[in-house]
Amino acid sequence: MSDIQENSADKPLSSMVEALLFTSAAPVSLSQLSTALEVSEKEIQTSINELKEYYSASRYLSLQWHGKRVQLVTSADISDKVEKFLGIETTSSLTQASLEALAIIAYRQPITRPQIDEIRGVNSDGVVRNLLSKGLIEEVGRDEGVGRAILYGTTSDFLSYFGISSLDELPAFDVLPAAETEGPQILKD
Repeated sequence: MSDIQENSADKPLSSMVEALLFTSAAPVSLSQLSTALEVSEKEIQTSINELKEYYSASRYLSLQWHGKRVQLVTSADISDKVEKFLGIETTSSLTQASLEALAIIAYRQPITRPQIDEIRGVNSDGVVRNLLSKGLIEEVGRDEGVGRAILYGTTSDFLSYFGISSLDELPAFDVLPAAETEGPQILKD
């Protein structure tokens, strides 16, 4: 990490950002980092960009974005080694129904359960409860419409589960025209 801004203690600002991200158990906002280090958010963003380049070139670490919050995580490239080291066994996988609902939530968030039901064409109560219990989705607010239905969105655990650093890495999708389908619209590759 050469040519990095130096702070008054002759340590690169990016090193201090890295230390704060390392100690944080959850994603943090740029403003939290800015406040803690008493520098501008622009300087924090520059440091994060430097760290991203450094990690992608030479480390098994990466920065994961969830909305406007960032977290330091291990790279998906080494996930099998980390799981083995920690003794983590993947004991449960997601069902087809869970994957369908999760894809809908990821692409359409924030979204209500009735909207998920409408797209899938079946009741999704159990699937949504399962995804909530696994920590892959969370309640992110309430709809302004009648009944004020709960709005759901993905979590940082969702990003980790699929080994992506932000929702921007999700593949693009097309919606089939209604004339080509019988029933609700579906996603296609």
